[in-house]
Amino acid sequence: MREFKGKVAVVTGGASGIGRALGEAFLAEGMTVVLADVEKPALEKTVEELGVEGAPVTGVVTDVSSHESVESLAEQVFSKHGTCHILCNNAGVGAPSVNVWETTVNDWKWVHGVNVMGVVHGILAFVPRMLAAGEEGHIINTSSGDGGVSPLPDQSVYASSKAAVSTLTECLAAQLQATDSKLRASIFYPAGGLLKTGIWTCNRNRPLELARERPFEGEPQTIEKFQVLAKKAGFDLPIQPLDELAQGLLDGLREERFIITLGLDRVGTTLRERAARIEKAELPIEPSRGLML
Repeated sequence: MREFKGKVAVVTGGASGIGRALGEAFLAEGMTVVLADVEKPALEKTVEELGVEGAPVTGVVTDVSSHESVESLAEQVFSKHGTCHILCNNAGVGAPSVNVWETTVNDWKWVHGVNVMGVVHGILAFVPRMLAAGEEGHIINTSSGDGGVSPLPDQSVYASSKAAVSTLTECLAAQLQATDSKLRASIFYPAGGLLKTGIWTCNRNRPLELARERPFEGEPQTIEKFQVLAKKAGFDLPIQPLDELAQGLLDGLREERFIITLGLDRVGTTLRERAARIEKAELPIEPSRGLML
């Protein structure tokens, strides 16, 4: 997709962080934007701020872990706009970084319910409608280098969810191409440094019925603490501007890339190192690594 003006984009997790940055970038290209988010006050505030001077942006409160909620989002988008050209399945959450045996069942239910099933629900609700519309379109699923490229050992719940998103998107893209449709799909790996987004405090949106069955022992992770840990491990991880990520996504769409990310050469290096270890039947990651390269 090379031209965006006059087209319709839907972004989940759109009230803040990467989702908001994507919404701003799409609006700057002359698109009509629908932001979906589970946080109603934050969503209303973002729509008000981005909608200055009559910018065509609206918000729909949506819980991506609910098929019915995402189906309602799709119905509203197609009823009002008649189509959807770009779908960004972007909403995501994380769980405490602990050993696998210290996670709880609800950690897995919540994170995979949002990160994996949220993408599935978006595909099931939108792709059939987009195919029926017969127009050029693109589905972008936000994954992560943590899992999609190489997992961090202490983030098993989150990393496994993002690995699932990467595999799901690869299958989706191959199937869309095999049907000769006008739709394409891409994986979006936000990269370039630490991302100052709401995922660091995502527990604010965790449903009570999916609360941890036992309290998390330890202090919550923050972006500042993560930076300190990274420095101790020998990594300098600056804050990555989110508007640069959004612009990179637009460039990736124009160039019809399946993998959209910054620093693709580093991804290749990591994957080659993993492949070499796998070929030797070794553990692909260092047990003590604990940080994303």
